[in-house]
Amino acid sequence: MPSSVQSALAKLVECNRPIDFLLLNAGLVPFKRRALTAEGIEASQAPLIGHHRLTIGLLNANLLSPNARIVIAGAEPARGGVPMFKYTDLPAFAAKYHHGDRSAAVEALIHNGPNVKYVPNNTYADAKLIIAWWVAALARRLPSGMAVYAVSPGGATATNVVRSAGPALKYLFIPIVNLIPGMNQTPEVAAHRYIQASRFGTEASGQFFASAKGKFSGPIEVQRQPHLYDRASQEAAWQAVVRVSGIDLLNRQP
Repeated sequence: MPSSVQSALAKLVECNRPIDFLLLNAGLVPFKRRALTAEGIEASQAPLIGHHRLTIGLLNANLLSPNARIVIAGAEPARGGVPMFKYTDLPAFAAKYHHGDRSAAVEALIHNGPNVKYVPNNTYADAKLIIAWWVAALARRLPSGMAVYAVSPGGATATNVVRSAGPALKYLFIPIVNLIPGMNQTPEVAAHRYIQASRFGTEASGQFFASAKGKFSGPIEVQRQPHLYDRASQEAAWQAVVRVSGIDLLNRQP
């Protein structure tokens, strides 16, 4: 909710204490049927808009310390190759429906607007891919000492993360995953990935970290799939999030 972000931001401004580590961990596995917020944002896309508003608000208020680390929750489907999840081919979607305008195409995905077919798992993959692009774009805009990373917590089904998911994911995919060694881990192990990333250097800023190919647990590594490094898509995601959120960095350009 925009009001909750503004309330949190106002409280942090009032405290006036520098923030060394900002963890953006809100997320939602989409509902079986499409759900929109009061602002017309698809429910699983909404956390990024809130995260953007909070992060940019803190940056504009100079409340992040010079060496601050920002970690946002990503997910394995952003890299591709995850069964039952498929992200949108943004260049093709933009060419077909938005005259090649990728920023307009990302905005359509955020709103789950016209020409976007609602498939819960695919919508989730799109949301997490947009996060990875947003992180890369933000990294180019941060002061030299700060860094930002997208980090997948991996498989951790002993949480409420799939409480809103459809029956295929909840009662078929997850139980199967739980039977395969190395495909699941405890919430504590998953959360440790965020702490690990908080110690990364600036040379890794803008990267997406997740499990090794074909896995959902174990050590994290930088994901190097070409679509993650498409700068045009990264900047399109940034501009779309700026338009939807209504907030941008003050006097900072990539």
